[in-house]
Amino acid sequence: MIPFGRIAIDDVRPSTPSGEPAKAVVDEELEVSCDLVTDGHDLLGGRLRWRHADEDEWSQSPLAPIGNDRWETVIRPARMGPHQLAVEAWTDRWATWLHGIEKKLDAGQDVAIELEDGALLLEERDDPELAQAVEALRDRVLAQRERFERVEHPAVAARMVGPQRSSDLVTSRAYPLWVDRERAAVGAWYEFFPRSEGGLVGSTKRLHDVAAMGFDVVYFPPVHPIGRSHRKGPGNTLVAGPDDPGSPWAIGSEEGGHTELHAELGTLKDFANLVEEAQSLGLELALDYALQCSPDHPWVAAHPEWFHRRSDGSIAYAENPPKKYQDIYPINFWPEHEEDRLALWTACRDILETWIGRGVTMFRVDNPHTKPLAFWQWVLADVRSRHPETVFLAEAFTRPKVMARLAEVGFSQSYTYFTWRTEAWELGEYLEEVSEGRTADYMRPAFWTNTPDILSGPLRDGPPAAFRMRAMLAATMVPTWGVYSGFEFCENVPASPDNEEYFASEKFELKRREWGSPASLAPFLGTLNAVRRRHPALRRLRGARVHTADNPRLFAFSRMNRSKDDVVLVVVNLDPWNVHSGFLQLDLAELGLPLDGPYVAIDALSGESYEWAGPNPWVRLDPAVGPGHILSLRRIGA
Repeated sequence: MIPFGRIAIDDVRPSTPSGEPAKAVVDEELEVSCDLVTDGHDLLGGRLRWRHADEDEWSQSPLAPIGNDRWETVIRPARMGPHQLAVEAWTDRWATWLHGIEKKLDAGQDVAIELEDGALLLEERDDPELAQAVEALRDRVLAQRERFERVEHPAVAARMVGPQRSSDLVTSRAYPLWVDRERAAVGAWYEFFPRSEGGLVGSTKRLHDVAAMGFDVVYFPPVHPIGRSHRKGPGNTLVAGPDDPGSPWAIGSEEGGHTELHAELGTLKDFANLVEEAQSLGLELALDYALQCSPDHPWVAAHPEWFHRRSDGSIAYAENPPKKYQDIYPINFWPEHEEDRLALWTACRDILETWIGRGVTMFRVDNPHTKPLAFWQWVLADVRSRHPETVFLAEAFTRPKVMARLAEVGFSQSYTYFTWRTEAWELGEYLEEVSEGRTADYMRPAFWTNTPDILSGPLRDGPPAAFRMRAMLAATMVPTWGVYSGFEFCENVPASPDNEEYFASEKFELKRREWGSPASLAPFLGTLNAVRRRHPALRRLRGARVHTADNPRLFAFSRMNRSKDDVVLVVVNLDPWNVHSGFLQLDLAELGLPLDGPYVAIDALSGESYEWAGPNPWVRLDPAVGPGHILSLRRIGA
């Protein structure tokens, strides 16, 4: 058994359970904390050392105690890519001396010996700037307290920072940290099918509407050739007509596979024009990375060893009972021979390299939980070693620990269970889990209101008020949110009472929508995204607090930045059919607001201003008027 040292450094955060890198964002404050524990009454000192992986020199930041042996500091990584963090701790003999002698002076005790001990500590520094302090401690003309007060000075303390002896120093292991660009942590995503917009040329025109709604990312489902074998018809029927487009996730035909464009969408020149237009509008394009094949994919004939064989020799198609996907072959990522595995993994990596070369740096990854974690650990690290700006969103509607493990091995963001959280108590629990729990060190939640596969909760057959309510929740609860097109038109007809998918799903047919319709919720979505841009608190994952309401149909939470100069209170009526009112219970001290004086609440949606006092403001929310309040809370005169 290895004995403990005198100082234990525990629970360093941010970190991951497996030792994979935690996550941060370039040029944004990162709170780093740890436990520093020792025996006896000696005081400790600590600092964080950190650096980019390609740097030799370490930056340093002092740790400060925040209670219960917990210490913390804040840093701002200036570069993307891999970093290291390490904690150093030591017995702070100078601080211990100051604390001990002051207690004795306050008790009226003689401290002649202690004053000499202090002088010797100062002399150990061998610092000419401390010579006057040494003289003061040994000046017997002065009273003992005055001699002490001459050295109890910030200038002296500043020169005594750090371990007084090398034997006092303890250093933690190095903790890995990956620093992303901002879009990996903050963004508003909008998904639409380019084939429903007339291909890439029509989609390029559609980009202007998306930008006008304030979205940051446009996400396209697969844009590759679609197989003919077992092509699905409307409603996922087994027989497709000659003009049915099929599912874009049935990737591959005689035209090519994952590195090719479907000819019906346009040319690579059209694609380049679309990427350029998106950039000019402040948008980024995200593509679907779906590692599966149609029966017509070139890989099926060229590399049969890359697929699962059934006992009758046929290739197994994808199934998620009761769903069957006869038009899709899953890939076998563990073929029998090592050289086949290496060839397959390299081919999958090269798909990403191809599209990165065409200007795409964001990818939504289809069903990553059905592929090996070892593959993701390898491919994400390999691609990022050359392209640290790449962002990967995991479409991982799976078990919580699998979802978290995918985040550990490198995914930038993850879909979540938000779509199935509808009651105030479960929304509150989930918000606290994803923003303040341990996974917040490495898993960035993305709240999507809907997807082409999921029409859930109050959206099913729900009124427009339900769509406004769910959009407001998704856009304000976490820094990354998304919608699938058709949401702004309140498309709400499910495939069946038990099926969460849409009736007449766009996965299997084209949709034509009247984008300029006055019934569209596009202006409301634009308002939400504008509010997000104005408030730093809504772009930060941490800093969320759930507040109690005496009406269970009201859900209230706040978000604040670290300095608490941006405090946002969100109150939502979870019932899209009825008016609800009630009293809130706010923690004013936590929000940095006066306990006994007035404060102002300004609604970002309506522009109305309210003067409140005390922790129990009353609210009344009518879904016919709006889903709730997004309130900026300020002290009067601030």
